[in-house]
Amino acid sequence: MERRDQTNMGGEIETFLTTHWSLIENIQSEEDKNQALISLLLERYWKPVYCYLRRKGYDNEQAKDRTQGFFHEIVLNRSLLQRADQSKGRFRAFLLHALDQYLINETVRERAKKRFPKGRMISFEVNDVLTLPQLISSMTPEDCYNYTWLSSLLERVLEEVKTNCQSDGLDLHWDVFYKRVVTPILEDSPSPSLKELCEKYGIEDEKKASNMIITVKRRFQTVIRKYVRDTVANEDDVEDEVQELFQYLP
Repeated sequence: MERRDQTNMGGEIETFLTTHWSLIENIQSEEDKNQALISLLLERYWKPVYCYLRRKGYDNEQAKDRTQGFFHEIVLNRSLLQRADQSKGRFRAFLLHALDQYLINETVRERAKKRFPKGRMISFEVNDVLTLPQLISSMTPEDCYNYTWLSSLLERVLEEVKTNCQSDGLDLHWDVFYKRVVTPILEDSPSPSLKELCEKYGIEDEKKASNMIITVKRRFQTVIRKYVRDTVANEDDVEDEVQELFQYLP
């Protein structure tokens, strides 16, 4: 997704976070925790919500306003939480259901301003229009939401895996993995052969290059399951959620 914007959504406050479900279900009355929760959810999930709203026909400013209002709503309005179907066990499904409920109840932006007192809103700045790529522009709003959810998830996962590899002295492992696995997905292009990778990075043989890729793949699988585990109600849903999300890859 092409971005020509800057965001300012506050830092991550995760000291009281176990999973996203337990975080939502155990909302504290203290305003500082409400603010921290809103900031965290907004930082993590504004892209799929925003893109869903754009595909529903809202313009940039309307989508920004409703994105910000929605994340306040799911934290501060417990009746909205009660209407969500938590039996599905997936935070992704809950969030979309809650968003649809929010849109049904939301008539005009001025109404949101009256609902949330001045000073309670978390800063959310998208200075320019977020350009939706052609792939998303041809999707249904629901598929757009799921695709953007996956894209945002992969951004966080890849950044963590990269940082972990670099801290363990596996910079070359990361580069080979990225070139072989990630770049072809992002650019919808063929994967380079192991021989090409060996020549490019000065690796002695293809078996070693393959083992390097496998090492990083294992780290990637561990991290993505960790992130997904935070968005489902039980362990049995992790693999199903991973498989369902990956169907949205090009």
